[in-house]
Amino acid sequence: MWMIACRKFISLGLEARRSASVRFSARHGNPSVNFNKSGTIVEEMGSTIKSLEISTQNLVLEVSSLSKKGHGLGKDKTKDSIKESRFSFFKRSSNQSPPHLSEFGLDTIALVPDTLPPAFHRLQLALETLKTQHAMLLASMQTLTEKSQSTQGSPLPATVEEEGSSALHDPSTRLSTPVSRLSKRASIGTSGSGSLQEWFDALDGAEEFVMDVPTPEEQPSRMLIDESRSSLNQEDASSIDTDMENVDREQHGAPMNVPSALESPQVKRRTQLPSPPVGDEGSLFAILKKNVGKDLSTITFPVTFNEPLTLLQRAAEEVEYHHILDDAARADSSIDRICYVAAFAVSSYTHTRHRTGRKAFNPMLGETFEDQRMKFIAEKVRHNPLEIAYHAEGRNWELNATSSGRTKFWGKSLEIIPLGTTHLTIGKDHYVWNKPSSFMRNLMVGTKYLEHTGKLTIENTRDQTRCVLDFKPNGYWGPSNVVTGIVYGPLGDIVMNLDGKWDDRMTQTLDSSHFRILWRSTPFSKNAHEFYGFTSFGITLNELTDNLLGKIPPTDSRLRPDVRALEEGDIDRAEEQKLIVEEMQRERRRQGKDYHPRWFRQKGDEWIYAGGYWEARDRDWKGEVIQSLW
Repeated sequence: MWMIACRKFISLGLEARRSASVRFSARHGNPSVNFNKSGTIVEEMGSTIKSLEISTQNLVLEVSSLSKKGHGLGKDKTKDSIKESRFSFFKRSSNQSPPHLSEFGLDTIALVPDTLPPAFHRLQLALETLKTQHAMLLASMQTLTEKSQSTQGSPLPATVEEEGSSALHDPSTRLSTPVSRLSKRASIGTSGSGSLQEWFDALDGAEEFVMDVPTPEEQPSRMLIDESRSSLNQEDASSIDTDMENVDREQHGAPMNVPSALESPQVKRRTQLPSPPVGDEGSLFAILKKNVGKDLSTITFPVTFNEPLTLLQRAAEEVEYHHILDDAARADSSIDRICYVAAFAVSSYTHTRHRTGRKAFNPMLGETFEDQRMKFIAEKVRHNPLEIAYHAEGRNWELNATSSGRTKFWGKSLEIIPLGTTHLTIGKDHYVWNKPSSFMRNLMVGTKYLEHTGKLTIENTRDQTRCVLDFKPNGYWGPSNVVTGIVYGPLGDIVMNLDGKWDDRMTQTLDSSHFRILWRSTPFSKNAHEFYGFTSFGITLNELTDNLLGKIPPTDSRLRPDVRALEEGDIDRAEEQKLIVEEMQRERRRQGKDYHPRWFRQKGDEWIYAGGYWEARDRDWKGEVIQSLW
């Protein structure tokens, strides 16, 4: 019984679907969401008119009873008058049309006796005029809302729209349904995997919501909406539980992501892989128990354990939300900037939400991967131990990182220990951080899942401000994937708090009732589980678009035949090509012709971008000797 009650409690009704509709409308600049305060006033006006009408009716009846001769006769006739006034609409006389019902109840003009003074008649006429003006105001607001909705298109199924529409025009429910709902009052909450994202597809631009501290004259919890673009130009469908006000992009300096000069804006990218996984992934536990104590990078796995991406492409997934760094570069204060940097660091884990069953291909030494959207270039710089270096840049920011790691097998779980440091430069600020450990749980029994736990400390070496992010371990009860953060000022005092989830969003607490959403994840596609758990961004990484043909070097991961065969669902050819590619690398090593890093140089224990890649690409690789790896 308690389960049934719980399901009823969390079930989504018409009001929640209307909330989805208003969020859809708000992202399209629908002006109807700006009528929330006006809708509340109109609702209160309707209640006041109804109370005034009832008071007037009582006054008329009392004055009428006192004007009769004789107390007893007046009392009897008052009762008859009351009874007649209440039930007169059931009667139809031959010389009088039946009184009509207004939206506030029985028409009160019919209740005014002819013996009353003219002032009462003027009062009733004024009341009727006020009711007519209120009805016209309500109708005009509804017409404007419906007109704006018709230009944007409805995100809801037709049945839901019909239910809402009938509620708007039903006189019996017009007063019982709050006008604030009719004007699409938004509702807010923390959206999870079961939110209202199913009601509409993602559109251009991801939204960022900034809570604005209200003045005493304003209603509390007023929300400003700034639109920013993600790397995929998609937006999620998170719930919002306050009144919303659309803010002009240019007036408030909202981020405008200008396409890179290297990439044509007309590039069309795929939304689905050519083939879902073919065959079973096999038992990871069976492989691990034969290699206890060994590093996973030294173990040869069958191709069925792989996903159609290399580790270089996996590194590019960590920079999917690079637009956050654009926001950080525009931040005015050092505290706000490090908050955005912290949100970017957390966002690099989002793509791992459904990625627990398979591993990426190990790149060949000297293999590269580029992504023009954020001028990303990655290269495998060392074979044993495996090390990858990557570099990305945007407006006023530059990212450089060395990625490596080791693994530990704990019986029922596998620990991935990241090694290497990430460096981010924004103007004169230089941020550094190292990643915490990740665990793959339930290797033997149950559903495998990834859990990131530990502390991640981001430090600004210029002014010593730092942010300590705590990735909480998942419990049996309560929320999962929780991340909290504390920002310390130059003097070591706490100046800001952060909160969120690494697969959902990060928020900055402004005060006890206001917060700023720093980042929100792009929703996964509905069939993500059927295609290796890839994000929409990850699906595009191994795609060979027209603007890449003849432009990328022969060392690019997109040209690997084994990865391409696995992506197309040809397991046998993928296994065959994987063995050939690995044997070619061994042969180069035996002949002393091993590949040396070309685009990165070693500095201490780290690798720094040496430059020259994009310049050589612009020259169509003329004058460059680049050896094919397969």
